[in-house]
Amino acid sequence: MTCNYVLRNNAVKHFKTYGIIPKKVVILQAKLIHTNAMKKIFFILSVLSMLLLACCAPKCEQESPAAKILLKDFQPVVVNNIPVTHVERAKFDIIDMHAHDYAANEEEIAQWCKTMDAVGVLNTAIMHCSWIGRPFDEVVEAYAPYKDHFRFWCCFDYTGIDSEEWPAHAIAALERCKEMGAVGVGELGDKGEGDTYARPADGKGIHIDDPRVKPLIEKCAELKMPISIHIAEPYWMYLPMDEKNDGLVNAVTWHVDTTNCYGYDKLMESFENAVRENPKTIFIACHYLNMTHDLPRLSALLDKYPNMYFDISARVAESAHTPRATREFLIKYQDRVLFGTDNGMDASMYQTIFRVLETNDEHFYMPESEYHWALAGFNLPDEVLKKLYHDNAYRILTEYR
Repeated sequence: MTCNYVLRNNAVKHFKTYGIIPKKVVILQAKLIHTNAMKKIFFILSVLSMLLLACCAPKCEQESPAAKILLKDFQPVVVNNIPVTHVERAKFDIIDMHAHDYAANEEEIAQWCKTMDAVGVLNTAIMHCSWIGRPFDEVVEAYAPYKDHFRFWCCFDYTGIDSEEWPAHAIAALERCKEMGAVGVGELGDKGEGDTYARPADGKGIHIDDPRVKPLIEKCAELKMPISIHIAEPYWMYLPMDEKNDGLVNAVTWHVDTTNCYGYDKLMESFENAVRENPKTIFIACHYLNMTHDLPRLSALLDKYPNMYFDISARVAESAHTPRATREFLIKYQDRVLFGTDNGMDASMYQTIFRVLETNDEHFYMPESEYHWALAGFNLPDEVLKKLYHDNAYRILTEYR
């Protein structure tokens, strides 16, 4: 309010007291009333405009179908008119070096054998661990009628590891498993807390380079029993769970909290220590050693340690979204790679892996994968396929023995 406006108001009040209002004052008062009314109207219109804009903008975004789709629900359908190859049976006979006790009863075991025969798998390694399947003795008994189709693997027994008698006890348990048909040790599993895959005793806090474990590893060399070990998880599981994580869809399910355990690099250091210090023992790093994101690093380890192999189990999506790099890597290390599935008993599961290994197909999705990446085939040469599918595993299970 201006000083002039105050004076004029006082003048009007003075004249009203005596019943006299000059014409100029009346006009001035009318103008003031008109001005105030216009200001109020302008203010109301401004507020209404802002409210209208605030309501409309979000409404427009909400009406977009894409705004409602969650990443976990993304199920793309390929529209490209490109070759699609159906590989019903592997090009060469297979030794599957990584599976588990998936069958719930004898009927399912029998059906699994039929599926293996149909897709070209000669025999399958039944890995023993605490989180899936029955105890070792029960597995051997259940699969005994089909022993030509399966090979058994056992765990290390950590019962009483802190006692002086433990090494002798653990070695005796290992020898007993071998007598029952075990061809190797695995799947050992260390995701940071130690060998938590162990059975009957939990190996929490016991890493593969633990000095207490060395007598067992040396005994494996003497018994010609390779060690198959799962180290860490895919690298995306260790990254922040945010919009920059390329593997977020699956990583969020398998995210690793390293607050109170080994992180990724420490686990790799532990594994390398064991491989280096036990050159007579064969180590099989499951799942490309969870290094599909960094094949040069995996290459360096394979170049340094001739007693180290790796399997391709359960890492189709992680490897087939970079097909050229993975193809080059598999060709270079064709004498060190082993076939493995680790993903059930269905024929379609095997056939998806065959498609990736054998064909030149591109931009296709694996229905059972939790990643959003499109995959492509490696189109590996026949000599590489033979070694990957069969020959390398056969050499380990026969000549090494």
